[in-house]
Amino acid sequence: MSAPSSDFEHEPLATELHPISDATLTVRVIKSFEFRTQKSVILKNLDLRTLTVGVLMDLVREEVKKGAGFKPYRNLVLDTMKLYTVAHGHKAQNLIINLDHDEWILEPSKTLEEVGAQNETELSFFNREAYEKFKLDPEVKWD
Repeated sequence: MSAPSSDFEHEPLATELHPISDATLTVRVIKSFEFRTQKSVILKNLDLRTLTVGVLMDLVREEVKKGAGFKPYRNLVLDTMKLYTVAHGHKAQNLIINLDHDEWILEPSKTLEEVGAQNETELSFFNREAYEKFKLDPEVKWD
């Protein structure tokens, strides 16, 4: 009988399975904060070392233009991206956006690596004016 290992063994985490040079991101495209309407875009095989927030925003806008199920989203002005959560992090109470931490709003010129993104990071993509209006009166209307 062998002695138990003193090293803790665990299943690999999502962040360990893929390096930031081959990451998967989930982007919540938000149509309405009040009604919590959003549709997610999952992007795979991204190199977060070189991909900028601005280029990611363009990739998601293109997906909204051509993707199945995005027709109701095509007239939105999507101009702001914000970190929602990183893999294995705490999620916000609000199911589509983290209303706290406005410092998590991302600069388009920064790389995803620079803003702390890693494999399985989740982001919210939305209209900044609608976001600011919702923050003043964060009432959800569909409950």
